[in-house]
Amino acid sequence: QVQVVESGGALVQAGGSLRLSCVVSGSTFSTYDMGWFRQAPEKQRELVARISSDGTADYPDSVKGRFTISRDNAKETVYLQMNSLKLEDTAVYYCNARRRFPFTYLDYWGQGTQVTVSS
Repeated sequence: QVQVVESGGALVQAGGSLRLSCVVSGSTFSTYDMGWFRQAPEKQRELVARISSDGTADYPDSVKGRFTISRDNAKETVYLQMNSLKLEDTAVYYCNARRRFPFTYLDYWGQGTQVTVSS
């Protein structure tokens, strides 16, 4: 059974940095595409960063240049380094593990970790 567990959320001042971690167990981690999403109160969940099984990463414009996603296949862990944090980065951050099949995919989600950016 695949389990996804995030950690690292905290209260941080604007302009500060934070690193989130996500451990995935019970899977062939290296074959999964990984992503970080976030959801602020009364807003839809949105993609923050993703990294494919081959290590290709991409980001939406809202975080490009500030956030970096990386993965360590030996540790079955994906990271999200967040720099120059802004008030609008406040949200619950979720880790997503995606297993791809020829014509479909299966998503696994963690329980989320709270990131609060204060002024």
